[in-house]
Parts: sequence; structure tokens; C-alpha cells
Amino acid sequence: MRKYDGFTLIELLIVVAIIGIIATIAVPGLLRARMSGNEASAIVSVRTITTAQAAFAASCNGGYAGSLAALATAPTGSVPFIPDDLGTGSKHGYKFHLIAGDNQVLAQDQTCNNVANSFDGFLVTADPITPGQTGIRYFAANQTGIIKTALATITVANFDGAQNLQ
Repeated sequence: MRKYDGFTLIELLIVVAIIGIIATIAVPGLLRARMSGNEASAIVSVRTITTAQAAFAASCNGGYAGSLAALATAPTGSVPFIPDDLGTGSKHGYKFHLIAGDNQVLAQDQTCNNVANSFDGFLVTADPITPGQTGIRYFAANQTGIIKTALATITVANFDGAQNLQ
């Protein structure tokens, strides 16, 4: 009799089936963990923009920046208020929007970086790019620094009704 070393086809099929079962169990948990990470990154980014707005108001003659591009542009001889990747408005599965206040404080040529007018307030929002896949919750903050969360887009009109982030 000859002796053959190796695995039979049945043994290989059993191993592949076991790997398939483990993958089926693990993938949903991995996707939930990724969504949770994206949401945590969005919260940190909203806080970063809010802090940058306070720094902009303090160093640029008052008023808040009217756009993310204005915050991503460095004043002469200094560094930008927010990183470039956040200035593009998209990061880790979330899209960021900056809505300027109703009243202009300074014209573009009077601010420290000469990019955009400054305003009396702002609202920064973070919306998942693909709701249910990149994130479930929506986030927002204004000049008060309080971050709010909801299960739908937060606007200026419904900001006060949104839940405070704990």
C-alpha cells in the first residue's frame, strides 16, 4: 500500500465551511465597530471645529469664520485653525457643514486670513455620508460649544430640540 500525505477534499471543505461560519459571525460586529469609530471621530471633529471657531474669533478681530475653508487657511505667519483634511468637509465617513450666523461682523479684508467674512454665530453639523453604514447619529454644535446629537440632520431651526451629547 502507498501512503499519501496531505488533506482530503472533504477535510478542506470542512475547514472552508468553518471559516465561512466564523466570518459570518464576525463581519456584523466589525461593521458596528467601524461605525462607532466613525461616530467618535465625528464628535472629535465637531469639537475641533468649535474650538477653532473660538480661536478664530479671539485672534481675528471678533466674529466667527463663515466657512471651513476659512478655518483651514492660515493667517499670515501662523498655522491654520483646523487641519486640511477637515477643511475639505469630509472625514471618516462623515460630511461636515459650517453654517454662518445671520449677521456679518467683519468683511473679508478685515479678518486675519482675508478669506471670508466673519459672522456673529455659527452652526457646524456632521452628517454620515451613507446613513446606516458610515454612521447612525448626526451631530452639531454652535458657538455655545454644546454638542448635540439626533437621528436626522440637525439644522439651525431644530438645534435646540436635539439631544445634548452625554
